Amino acid sequence: MDTLASPPPSPTPAPLFSPELLRRLDKNGPRYTSYPTADRYGKEFGDMQYRQALSARAAESAAGLARPLSLYVHVPFCQSVCYYCACNKVVTRHHERAEPYLDALEREIAMHVRLMGGGAASQLHFGGGTPTFLDDDELARLMRALRTAFPLTPDAEVSIEVDPRTATPARLARLAEMGFNRLSLGVQDFDADVQRAVHRIQSFESVQRLTESARALGFQSVNMDLIYGLPKQSRESFAHTIAQVASLRPDRIALYGYAHLPQRFKPQRRILDADLPDGETRIGLLGSAIEGFLAAGYTYIGMDHFALPEDSLAIAKREGRMQRNFQGYSTHPDCDIIALGVSAIGRVGDTYSQNAKTLEEYYARLDRGRFPVVQGMVLGVDDLLRREVIMQIMCQGRIDIPAFEREHGLRFWQYFATEREALQGLSEMGLVSAGEQVLQVSPQGWFFVRAVAMVFDRYLQAGRASGATYSRIV
Repeated sequence: MDTLASPPPSPTPAPLFSPELLRRLDKNGPRYTSYPTADRYGKEFGDMQYRQALSARAAESAAGLARPLSLYVHVPFCQSVCYYCACNKVVTRHHERAEPYLDALEREIAMHVRLMGGGAASQLHFGGGTPTFLDDDELARLMRALRTAFPLTPDAEVSIEVDPRTATPARLARLAEMGFNRLSLGVQDFDADVQRAVHRIQSFESVQRLTESARALGFQSVNMDLIYGLPKQSRESFAHTIAQVASLRPDRIALYGYAHLPQRFKPQRRILDADLPDGETRIGLLGSAIEGFLAAGYTYIGMDHFALPEDSLAIAKREGRMQRNFQGYSTHPDCDIIALGVSAIGRVGDTYSQNAKTLEEYYARLDRGRFPVVQGMVLGVDDLLRREVIMQIMCQGRIDIPAFEREHGLRFWQYFATEREALQGLSEMGLVSAGEQVLQVSPQGWFFVRAVAMVFDRYLQAGRASGATYSRIV
C-alpha cells in the first residue's frame, strides 16, 4: 500500500449536521475492522486451510518477508451480565472454570509454535468478556506462555480491558509488573439511571481512582469506552458523562453507538424498547459527545474514536500512517494477527479465520488435535483491492488515484465505475469528492466515513450481506 504524504482531513470544530443529512445517513453499516466483514466468512475454511496459512507464514519468516505479528487473546468469562453487551461471553461466578480454559489456551499456543515457529510480537491485546476475571496468578501464567512462544518486542503495545467494578489500584500494579502498558476501562455511562437500566453499576470516583493509579504506575495509555443510544440516556445526562470523562483526560476515547439487536443477543431482551432514545435524541447524543470532546481538546480520529493531540494515535493520523484492524485503529504497520481463545478472529497472510464460538466446541476441536477454527476465508484479488481502498478511506480519508493505479496496474475509475456513480449522492451531500486524481473525504464526511467505505463493499452492494446485522451509522 502506498503511504500518502497528506494527512487525513481534520474535522470542523463544531460540526453542524442538517436533519436532512442525518436522515439520509440513518442506516446500518459495517465498522470495517476487516474487509470482507466477518459475516462473509465461510464454513469451508477450517483447520486444514488455517494450517496452510501458518505454514506459508513460516516460510515467509524464514525468508525474512513475514509481516509484523500481533496477538489477540479472548477471555470470555464475566461475573455478571451487562444487558447491552453483544460480545461473546460466558456469565459465571464459578472461577474454577478458568483453569481448563487456560489449559486449552496453552495447547492452542503450542500448536501455533509447532507449525509456524513462534516469532516476536509487537502487539498483545486481551479482550473479552472480562480478561480480569482471571486472577493475578492465572494472568501471570498466561503471560509466561505467550512470552515464551512469542517474545514481545521492546516497544510492544501490551493492552488489557479492565472492568472498573472489580479492579483496584493494587490490581493495576500487578498488571504493570506483568508487562501490561495500556488499559481500556469500560465506562459506557456514568448516569445512575442508565447504569441500572443496563445492569452495570460503577461510580465516577472508582474510575477516577483507577485512572490516577494507572498514571502513577506509568501506564503509557488509558482508554475509556462509552456507548450512546443506551436506555434512559438523555442529551443532558450524556453531556454530563462526557464532561466527567473529559475531566479525567484519558489518552483515548472510544464512543460506540448501541446496536439494539435483541433477536441476536439474548441479554438485550431485558432492555425495554420504550426506554431507548428515539432517533432525534440518539443523533443529539452523538452530536453532544462530538462537540464536547472537541471542545475539551481531543482530536477526532475517525469512526467514533478520539485521542489527545499528543497521543501516538493522533500523531499517526496527522502523519497519514494510521492503520485499522480487528481491535480498531492502530499505529502499528499492517500485521498478521494470531487470535487465541473462543470466538477470536485472526488474520494470517491473505486469510481470515474465526475460532469456535462456544467453549464446548472450542475444547472438542483442541482435544482432537485440531485448530479450533470453524470459519474463515481466503481473499481473492478483488477482495484485496477493495480492502486496500476501504482501509485507505477509513484510515486516511483519501486515495491517491495515480499511485493506486501504478501499484495495481489498472484504471481506478474504470474498475470502480459503478462505485463512482454511487458516490454521486454522497458527493451532493458534501461528504466526498471523487476526482480524476484524488478521492477525498470532506471534513464533514470524516464523521460518516463508513458511509463512503460502504460504497466499495461488493458484498453489501450486491445484497449478499444483511445490513440488519450491523450497527447504525449515526
